[in-house]
Amino acid sequence: MGGQYIDPMLAPRLPTQCAICRSWGSDRICAPCRGRFAPDVTRCERCALRVPERISVCGACLRSPPPYDSAVAALDYAHPWDRLIAPFKFNAALDLASALARCLADACQRRDVAHPGLLLPVPLSPQRLRERGYNQAWEIARRLARVLACPADARLLLRIKDTPHQLALHVDKRAANVRGAFAVEPARLAELRGRTVTVVDDVMTTGATLAEITGVLRQAGAAEVHVRVLARTPAPAD
Repeated sequence: MGGQYIDPMLAPRLPTQCAICRSWGSDRICAPCRGRFAPDVTRCERCALRVPERISVCGACLRSPPPYDSAVAALDYAHPWDRLIAPFKFNAALDLASALARCLADACQRRDVAHPGLLLPVPLSPQRLRERGYNQAWEIARRLARVLACPADARLLLRIKDTPHQLALHVDKRAANVRGAFAVEPARLAELRGRTVTVVDDVMTTGATLAEITGVLRQAGAAEVHVRVLARTPAPAD
């Protein structure tokens, strides 16, 4: 007998402790902590760095716009989020996935941006996926897709070259590190022609990975490419 579908991110849950303040409630990250540590701040519409109020695009993006059409970030990669995202990314702390995805969903809905089209997670190489056992970007993207009521696909965008972690490289070397690392599944190129695509990742620092992916998607025929990330590394001055 069929029943009404309930979004797992919205369904009632057993009591749990907030991963930040350790208070008991129904969310792994409680509403007071989200309000305190992930406030609704003004960010550049192109690169998602913080900007003063009433500024929509930062000076750097006015001078040299990134290749993607827009960027939204839920929070800064700083305390306390850095100590949650790292284990989520590297140590299988998947109990945090829904709560972190909720932060990004809230940010997207606050921006009231256009429909995201097709959500694509930044892919891992087959070797890295075997080692880790999961793709943290897909764990966010598939949950985000449920809230935004849009499709998501973990197999359309491929990582064809295993590269060193971007975190281990100086910012000046990150673009070269990911050059030629991504491709669209050859048998599915037609699916991208004229489409709006949104690329989802956990952390954005220089934007080199997302810029490389944007070029691959545009070459495959995507009409618009947007970026949605859980966390944005603040500018050095911040």
